[in-house]
Amino acid sequence: MAREKFGTLTEQMFYILLALDQASCGVDIMERIRSLTAGRVTLGPGTLYALLADFQKAGYIAETAVEGRRRSYQITPKGRDLLAAEQRRLRQMTADYDRGMGGGQG
Repeated sequence: MAREKFGTLTEQMFYILLALDQASCGVDIMERIRSLTAGRVTLGPGTLYALLADFQKAGYIAETAVEGRRRSYQITPKGRDLLAAEQRRLRQMTADYDRGMGGGQG
């Protein structure tokens, strides 16, 4: 059975939405993600701009400004709901792990 495109978020998707709590252009998004994750997660421009287009088409982000080729985006209320749902899912997985590993002692 195929999974809905935004049924669960990849790590890159999660961090893009998280980085867009303030209006940002692509370069700023990549830097914010690098900062949030202490360099653990990086995105190339191809991946970033493809995901931004998908998120915008689905209504999870909105374009806030265009200056020449530079475009800025910000998360929408619908995007915040998606991000919050993913955060709840991840917390549940962590709780399940803790229970499954004998109360977190594994």
